[in-house]
Amino acid sequence: MTVTRFAPSPTGYIHVGNLRTALMNWMIARKAGGTFILRIDDTDPERSKQEYVDAIKEDLEWLGLTWDKIETQSSRLDRYAEAADKLREMSRFYEAFETPTELDLKRKKQLNMGKPPVYDRAALKLTDDQTEALRAERGNGVWRFKLDHERINWTDGILGDLSIDASSVSDPVLIRGDGQVLYTIASVVDDTEMGVTHVVRGSDHVTNTATQIQIIEALGGTPPKFAHHSLLTGPQGESLSKRLGTLAIRDLRENGVEPMALLSLMARLGSSQPVELRASLDELVEGFEISQFGAAPTKFDVEDLGPLTHRHLGTLPFSEMADEIAALGVPAEIAPKFWDVMRENINTRAELGPWWDVLRDGATPLVENDDKEFVTQALNLLPAPPYSEDAWSTWTAEVKEATGRKGKGLFMPLRKALTGRQRGPEMADFVSLMQSKPKL
Repeated sequence: MTVTRFAPSPTGYIHVGNLRTALMNWMIARKAGGTFILRIDDTDPERSKQEYVDAIKEDLEWLGLTWDKIETQSSRLDRYAEAADKLREMSRFYEAFETPTELDLKRKKQLNMGKPPVYDRAALKLTDDQTEALRAERGNGVWRFKLDHERINWTDGILGDLSIDASSVSDPVLIRGDGQVLYTIASVVDDTEMGVTHVVRGSDHVTNTATQIQIIEALGGTPPKFAHHSLLTGPQGESLSKRLGTLAIRDLRENGVEPMALLSLMARLGSSQPVELRASLDELVEGFEISQFGAAPTKFDVEDLGPLTHRHLGTLPFSEMADEIAALGVPAEIAPKFWDVMRENINTRAELGPWWDVLRDGATPLVENDDKEFVTQALNLLPAPPYSEDAWSTWTAEVKEATGRKGKGLFMPLRKALTGRQRGPEMADFVSLMQSKPKL
């Protein structure tokens, strides 16, 4: 059974970077007919908020990325404590008392000597009396996992064969001095006990993966298959880290981005496959291959979501929009035609309302100074609604006869007068839907 997970921290809203990780893990599980776990990483009681837990679930549901199980790490603290005790018994867990300032000084000294800034394991040399004295002076220390200084090897699903020398990595802190369990040990225990078989995450976790492999093996588990996707950059290759807060999924939703537009982009971005609008989640899953993704930083441009959203809306049948269109007050007898005419002329769903306002109440004419007399004469020739399918052609022929105008000089001023815009649907279709004529 293939088991994957998405483990967000409820300390903020999920953004496109989080979504990339969630989507890849979700597609692996769905393609294999396996299990996808939503695991809330809420071991930090001060920063974790229920409102963010609710928001994470809401955003994933909006995207259609449903989960088979949901877990909260705050309810599993006893499991992490048991794992910590086991590591202590094995002499793989030790308490260290250095302050951040002391650690910073050690790092600077090592760098000045041309050495890698790795924790020197000074805490292992403390006697019991020294440990008790430091604990009395400074409070509880942090707990570090003692790495075996050997090479850690694995075959990454994206990056290929990887090998990290554990002696080049600091013994990771797994429990803070205040007792808070950190991500590394919580993730190891959860992945092992929940039977997680595949873990996809960002390439900034590669070193963390190496240490987790040793912790998993120390606890008697079998490491899952890891894959590390590239990190997103802006369209010019700039870092997205400071902008991710403005690329939250809920902000994209509020700006009118459609779920399938966002998913179509994120499911293939950075892979050897082209980004193409997909009609369904099943289509996304069908062609997904983790091995087709590359290691190079991946450029993300939020502007790419506009054309995809526009194209997606153009594919939707009336049945999927009927309730929204009815809520605008569009009469049932013209609602199907209203959608058929407008769906190619909107970039977001929110643009439907203003178009209906124009059809229902008449536009505020957009008239150039040189066209005022012409438009006034033309509107006087326009009869009152309702309008037939050939009303536009009949009216423009009459206006042409009366004014002598033709071509663009005839049609463009009339379009702007009836719609209040320079661009829009075919005017014959638009006029047949008009409920009012504009007034100058």
